[in-house]
Amino acid sequence: MNIIVTGAARGIGYALVRRLAQTGNHHIIAVSRNETQLTRLKEECFQLNPDAAVTPLPLDLRSEEAPSKLLRLVQNMNLKIDILLNNAGLLVNKPFKELTDKDFDDVFAVNVKAVFRVSQVLLDHFQKPGHIVNVSSMGGVQGSAKFPGLSLYSASKGAVVILTEAMAEELKETGIKVNCLAFGAVQTEMLAEAFPGYKAPLEPEEMANFVADFALNGQRYFNGKTLPVSLSTP
Repeated sequence: MNIIVTGAARGIGYALVRRLAQTGNHHIIAVSRNETQLTRLKEECFQLNPDAAVTPLPLDLRSEEAPSKLLRLVQNMNLKIDILLNNAGLLVNKPFKELTDKDFDDVFAVNVKAVFRVSQVLLDHFQKPGHIVNVSSMGGVQGSAKFPGLSLYSASKGAVVILTEAMAEELKETGIKVNCLAFGAVQTEMLAEAFPGYKAPLEPEEMANFVADFALNGQRYFNGKTLPVSLSTP
């Protein structure tokens, strides 16, 4: 399968690309602004499976040119996308009173606008059936626990939940299914930024196992759904 994973340079995204590269006949485009980590990721995937096809694509998803650069790569490689994992995320941990317009713009640009722009630009290049998996957070689920300092992050992840539902409705005649995974606490760098010193019950590799299986098979059972994937919050 041809799979795109954004936010591939660390945490769950990094572990997910490794997991997908280990088994199956997959070609994975790994997207992140951290070129050094992407190079390391490709090398690790090759060591795990010399037949693994991992194409690093250094991109800052906040840039205006990012979606078109991704599209050009897909076109140049003559690919039809089976799965798009909109995993990239940005967290600002700051009291509400201290947040700036730039904080708002940066968080929503990565967590919401990039989901919209990347998904939209690739629509005509999906296999049918195809699967778009958007990544949210338990903090973006209505009625869940909220935490000081994470208002913009939670709000952006709530927007992803609603965007997923709307995308699924509009795309249901195209053969592309759209679902969302709302993560709880996983021991990633981002969690450490939000909750310094907290020890999560899950490691990125454990969550990556679940996400890989859901990305490959979840569209057979779900469309327009947000699934809480959480042992703690935190």
